[in-house]
Amino acid sequence: MWEYTDKVKDHFLNPRNVGKIDDADGVGEVGSLACGDALRLYFKVDKDGKIIDAKFQTFGCASAIASSSALTEMLKGMNLEEAQKISNEDIAQFLGGLPKEKMHCSVMGRDALEKAIDYYRGESEKKQEGNIVCECFGVTDLEIERTVRENNLRTIEDVTDYVKAGGGCGQCHDQIQEIIDSVTGKETPKRKEKVGMTNLQKIKLIEETLEREIRPALKQDGGDIELIDVDGNQVLVKLRGTCAKCAASQVTLKHYVENKLQEFVAPELVVEEVQ
Repeated sequence: MWEYTDKVKDHFLNPRNVGKIDDADGVGEVGSLACGDALRLYFKVDKDGKIIDAKFQTFGCASAIASSSALTEMLKGMNLEEAQKISNEDIAQFLGGLPKEKMHCSVMGRDALEKAIDYYRGESEKKQEGNIVCECFGVTDLEIERTVRENNLRTIEDVTDYVKAGGGCGQCHDQIQEIIDSVTGKETPKRKEKVGMTNLQKIKLIEETLEREIRPALKQDGGDIELIDVDGNQVLVKLRGTCAKCAASQVTLKHYVENKLQEFVAPELVVEEVQ
């Protein structure tokens, strides 16, 4: 399970400023219900240009609610120039830190704030900049580049934690790695071709990948996975613990387990659950 600070728990259990401002000067909306997180931020500005009220409506996890609540508290009393300087790290630090897997919630808050400020300035119809890299979550190359640069990210997993890109089908992993390497000045290594594997070698590599890349993440949420059999390119597994009872187990299998095995073992592998 995630380790939350007392301040995160407080802002989740007792969120501040939940609701809507009908005559808001600034409105910013990010995310979507299809992606699992959505936030709408409102603020009201007085005649001197200071934010006198801020409210939010959100659909998401504890970190999303806490981050949104924290952001509205931070905004009150600021002018727009000060508000514009708020980073996702500032939101996380206000809460005493967030689990790295939940940093995308603080990024969502920052993005909503930027859109609300654009709305106030009459720039809400600005076209989306950059090219879509992650189709699953609608994340552009410029968004990924900015997040990598600002937060000193180094791996695809880091990018997924911060902006969700790469957390769906996995088809964008190569592009994300290229962006990371471009920002950090590293040369993108060529992926080794896994050819001529015997079935025994394939099974061993699958077991190693399950142990190294997949099982630790599942165990964080009280789940586990067991390899039952490998039949050609079909990998038969059984989910254990909380994963076995989770309504999203098929999403876990296809969007996480299968993608990892395709990345580290062979792209033609298909994962099926044994009941």
